[in-house]
Amino acid sequence: MSFIDHIEACNRWNPEDFLPWQLGDETLGWMRPAFAEALCAVSRLVAQVSQTSQTPQAGDTGVFELTGPGLRWQAEGLSFAARSARLADICVQLQHQELLPAPQGERYPVTPARRDQARCVIDRAYAPYFGTRAFGQHLNGYVEGAEGLELWVARRAADRRHYPNRFDNTVAGGLPHDLDLSSNLRKECFEEAGLPAAIADRARPVSAISYCRATRAGLKPDLMYCYDLQLPPERIPRGTDGEVAAFERWPVARVLETVRDTDEFKLNCNLVIIDFLIRHGLITPDDPDYFELICRLRSPLPTPITNH
Repeated sequence: MSFIDHIEACNRWNPEDFLPWQLGDETLGWMRPAFAEALCAVSRLVAQVSQTSQTPQAGDTGVFELTGPGLRWQAEGLSFAARSARLADICVQLQHQELLPAPQGERYPVTPARRDQARCVIDRAYAPYFGTRAFGQHLNGYVEGAEGLELWVARRAADRRHYPNRFDNTVAGGLPHDLDLSSNLRKECFEEAGLPAAIADRARPVSAISYCRATRAGLKPDLMYCYDLQLPPERIPRGTDGEVAAFERWPVARVLETVRDTDEFKLNCNLVIIDFLIRHGLITPDDPDYFELICRLRSPLPTPITNH
């Protein structure tokens, strides 16, 4: 196990295993062929019974069609709201066929590039199946202790859907479409660590990390905004929403060794900590992987960016 192993683990996928899907000339995501075929069939059924709130342009049926190397979504002339509603209807039917899990109730942007370029929204639980970009915020809370730098490490609750009982960053959460970064960070800081807005607002945006990984569900081309937050020694994080079982304050040397030598942290949290360790001079140029680590913490995302 090594630092670079964690980056490798977050960037394992084969483009030949996925089909791009497009709206006009923009690629919005990538999906597995079997799911793509089921999606096309369900979208045709939904189109037969669904009504849109406006008259679509010719050909805008909301149907997904296999076209050569990928899929085309016939929804260019639909509004943002109409696209979102049609995609939600399709996902309901896919869930009825047990091809999708239950929704999580958070709306994520479906975008060719940036969050503000969203063409519609999709439930968070379904983003990997459609291979859409997902955005998140991760925060390392640290203390300048008498013995040096210490980090607050969260242990995930045993009932978490993903990575139960694993270690986590102090605060980590997805970034829904309808919240700006500051508002969402305040929300996540309170829910996951009991930190009020006055403290959350002291967090410093320090970097961003990107990676792309194949999962059982599909593809995760993710971008995470990273923050550092120095906490006073007397402030003890306490979860309020059940996601975190407990917090522990670790010397930074223990954090470094645990990340470098084990897989005890949730997979993508390793990358956030590696970034922290580099920025704070704890992984130095003496490490033979130093330059590769810096470069690969920002791995290119697969979806092409189309500028207008």
